[in-house]
Amino acid sequence: QVELLESGGGSVQAGGSLSLSCAASGRTFGHMAWFRQAPGKEREGVAAIQCDGSATYRDSVRGRFTVSKDDVKTILHLQMDNLKPEDTAIYYCAAPSTCSITWDALEKYSYWGQGTQVTVSS
Repeated sequence: QVELLESGGGSVQAGGSLSLSCAASGRTFGHMAWFRQAPGKEREGVAAIQCDGSATYRDSVRGRFTVSKDDVKTILHLQMDNLKPEDTAIYYCAAPSTCSITWDALEKYSYWGQGTQVTVSS
């Protein structure tokens, strides 16, 4: 059985930092990603590590967030610095069954974590 288990998150003031981790069990993944969903908004891609090892970010977090992956343990990390109130959302870890996908296409992801809350106050 494949599971993605997120940890981290919490509450912080604007300008602060938080880190998230996602541990995969049941299989390994070359491509893993973080998505987020704010109240009343659609789920959106935040960052991903693709199968070739490259990192991809949505424009609004580039330069503030850093995504990394431990291939030995299949753990995906997201370091979030200089957080802003608009970063407040539930953050989800996700993984597709195959590589070579559009990284922020939700429908391409077969596996999802349960989500972890990130709250940034102004």
